[in-house]
Amino acid sequence: MVPLLPLGHLTSKDYLISTDINKLRPLIPPSVKEALFKKVVQGTMVRDRQHGPVVELNRLQVCRYRSKQGTGLAGSDGLKSVFGQMTLKMSQLTPEILALPHRNWKVKFVGESVDDCGGGYSESIAEMCEELQNGSVPLLIMTPNGREESGTSRDCFLLNPTARSQIHLDMFRFLGMLMGIAIRTGSPLNLTLAEPVWKQIAGINLTPADITEVDKDYITGLRCIEDMPDDVTVFQSMDLPFTTPSAAGHSMVLSSKQRRITLENRNEFVRLALKHRLHEFDDAVAAVRDGLSKVVPVPLLSLFTGPEVEALICGSPDIPLNLLKSITSYKGIEPTSSLVRWFWEVMEEFSNHERSLFLRFVWGRTRLPRTVADFRGRDFVLQVLDKYQPPDHFLPESYTCFFLLKMPRYSCKVVLREKLKYGIHFCKSIDTDDYARVILPPDALLEP
Repeated sequence: MVPLLPLGHLTSKDYLISTDINKLRPLIPPSVKEALFKKVVQGTMVRDRQHGPVVELNRLQVCRYRSKQGTGLAGSDGLKSVFGQMTLKMSQLTPEILALPHRNWKVKFVGESVDDCGGGYSESIAEMCEELQNGSVPLLIMTPNGREESGTSRDCFLLNPTARSQIHLDMFRFLGMLMGIAIRTGSPLNLTLAEPVWKQIAGINLTPADITEVDKDYITGLRCIEDMPDDVTVFQSMDLPFTTPSAAGHSMVLSSKQRRITLENRNEFVRLALKHRLHEFDDAVAAVRDGLSKVVPVPLLSLFTGPEVEALICGSPDIPLNLLKSITSYKGIEPTSSLVRWFWEVMEEFSNHERSLFLRFVWGRTRLPRTVADFRGRDFVLQVLDKYQPPDHFLPESYTCFFLLKMPRYSCKVVLREKLKYGIHFCKSIDTDDYARVILPPDALLEP
C-alpha cells in the first residue's frame, strides 16, 4: 500500500517515496489511482464550516485597468484582476479552509448585488480562469506553435518562464491552490494547458518530444546545427549567436564565454540549448506544485500521467448533455412537455462553447463535474413560470447559487432559442436587481 503523506513541503524521505510511486504509474489502472487519491483527499476533509472567509472582489475595475496599462494586464503584474486580488488575499486561506469540501471563500462583488450562496464563488473561479487565458495576468503564454499557427497544441497555453518575480511566484502558488481546490471540491477548472505542463505538474520530467509538442521546429533546428558539415568556414559564414529562443520567444544567452556557434562548440551549444528548454519552466512548476501541496497530497500525483492529472483538475472540455439530463429535475412542467423537448433540442444544437456559456449563466461554472457522484446531490432545476405575460417578451432567469433556470412558457422553439442565447451571451453579471424581468419588445430578439 502507498504510504499516506502529509500535505505541505516534501522532505528528502518523501521525495524517495514519490520516486518509488513514480515507478508504479504505468502499472496501476487509472480508476484505481483515482479511487486511491480521492480516498486520501476525503479522509482529510474539514466539514464543520459552510464556507471560508468573506472576500471582497472588484471585477468592474478590470477592463479599466487593462485599457490603462496598454499591455493587456489588469494593473501592475495583473494585481487588479480578480486573480490578482485573490492572490493578495491568499493568506486568509488557512489549511483548515483549504480542506473544505466546497466554497473555500464567500464572495462580495463590489458594485454588484450578490448574495453568495455558491453562485458568486463559482463565478469568481470562472472569472479567474478566463483572466489567466486572456492576458489579464502574466502567468500563461501561448505555445510557440500557437504563435506561429503551425504544429500541435496551437490552442494551448504554457506557464510563462519569464514570470519569476516574487509576486509572480506567489501567483503561481495560488494557481496551484486553485488546481487543488478543483480536485478537492470536484469543481473543474476551465484551463487549456499544453500536455507538457500537466506532465510536469505530475512530477514527470520533460523530453525533447514534449518540446516538439509545443514548438515543432525547435528540436529540428538543433539537429540541423548538430549535423552541419565539419567545415569551419560553414560556421563562419552562418555567424550564429550562442543564444536560443525561450518558449516565450526571448533570446536567451547560454554562456558568458561563448559568443558565436563554432565547429568546436556546437555540441556544447546543443546541450545547453536543450537543457534550457527542458528546464525553463522549473521555477513556475515548483511554485504551482507548492500551492497544490497545500490542498492535496502532491506526492500521490506521481501515480498519474499528464492527461490524467488534467482530467482530475479540469474534467472534460466537452459538455455531455446526457450527464446534465441525468441530474435535471423539473418544476411547474412535465418532463415530456413540448417546452422541455424544445429546451433540450436547443441545447443539442448549441456549440460546446455555447453550452459552456449556458453553464456559466445558470451555475457560475464553465464545465460539468466528471460523474453524477461529483455533483454531490446537486440537481439542475428547470422551472417554468406562468406569471410573465406575454411570455415571449421576457428573458429566462438564472439563480447560480441554486443551479436553477426559470423560463417563461415560450410559444415556440425559435423564441426559446433566441431568448436563451441572449441570456447566455449578454447577461453575465450577477445581480438581484430584476433587470432580466424588464419586458423586451419583439424586435429585441436575436436573429435565429
